Amino acid sequence: MTQRTEQQLIPFVSSTSRIVSLTQTLFRCTLALTLSLLVASCASTQATEAPPSGPIQQSEYLPVDGAQLFLQTRGEHRGAPVLLWLHGGPGGAERPLFRYFNGELERHFVVVYWDQRGAGRSFDSDADPHQLTVARHLADLGAVVDHLRQTLGQNKIILVGHSWGSMLGLLYSQQHPEKVSAYIGVAQIVSWLKTQHTAHEFASFAATAQQDDAILTRLRTLGPPPYSTSDQQMAMESVIDKYGGSFHQKPCQFCVILRAMVTGLVTPWELISIHRGIHTSVDTMTLELLARDLEREVTRVEVPVVFLLGRHDRITESMVAAGYLERLSAPCKRLIWFEESAHNIPFEEPDHFNKAIIDTLLPSNAESCGK
Repeated sequence: MTQRTEQQLIPFVSSTSRIVSLTQTLFRCTLALTLSLLVASCASTQATEAPPSGPIQQSEYLPVDGAQLFLQTRGEHRGAPVLLWLHGGPGGAERPLFRYFNGELERHFVVVYWDQRGAGRSFDSDADPHQLTVARHLADLGAVVDHLRQTLGQNKIILVGHSWGSMLGLLYSQQHPEKVSAYIGVAQIVSWLKTQHTAHEFASFAATAQQDDAILTRLRTLGPPPYSTSDQQMAMESVIDKYGGSFHQKPCQFCVILRAMVTGLVTPWELISIHRGIHTSVDTMTLELLARDLEREVTRVEVPVVFLLGRHDRITESMVAAGYLERLSAPCKRLIWFEESAHNIPFEEPDHFNKAIIDTLLPSNAESCGK
């Protein structure tokens, strides 16, 4: 895949503001109706049978305790190692972005894109939002992992977690190392509360240094952390993004929407459920997440661990994650820095990211963390 400069559709938990902007931009465009017709046939969720040794391309809904969890499984070789994406948020389905920027991985792995409960195509407006808890997501992940192990005939799978997904993935890896061949944390979150404090400190310092009175006024109105609502986190993320802490580079967001729709990666109506899912999940789960701290909860895991961190990440503060990795006990560990990225590494440096995943996780390298 060639290096792209387009911006992602759905970033981290507190990037709801960009999703709102993207959705509004989308529906102002006269192309929307035409494009929706073009992609309708591409958005089918029916599974396609594949021979055991051939490619696999299938979509399905997995019933799990009252929810229908959407899974999309793709790969050129059905017997390749299984890689399960854990998207950010909570509620921020990044499936279209992972496929758009990181589809190269499907040549080397069986890649599974999962819309978590309350997110993307798994969103259910009639569901009880109080079911959205860390324990519930861990149980859902367990059901997905067992389903993949059974249907794909592999004892262990690779977990790749981005942002909120990195907390989910590391907690699961600690609890079920017998089912995980390797864990990859992308923009790893350690402590939700510490993340909010470091983001506020960065924003205050940057606004003061640039004598940005408008931003300083916004920060005073917002006040210091903790932030428990999606609106508060959206406001802080917009400030961080202004100073390059969410994306180190500023690409064209509408270009990604247009191309993703034309190629069938996302539909106009799907953007609405993505937007609603983020608001619902963040508003419901943040109070619980503010009390979680991996420094205290996860001091050791029994699987290989690799952190991929953006040098300019001020959403989750990469130096906090790097320090945590040093103290974490694991059979082997590796830290890979991305010098031109902030929080959204897979979409800012896709070629570098894809190569790092491939080089690190091929069967000959997985047990040695790519060393």
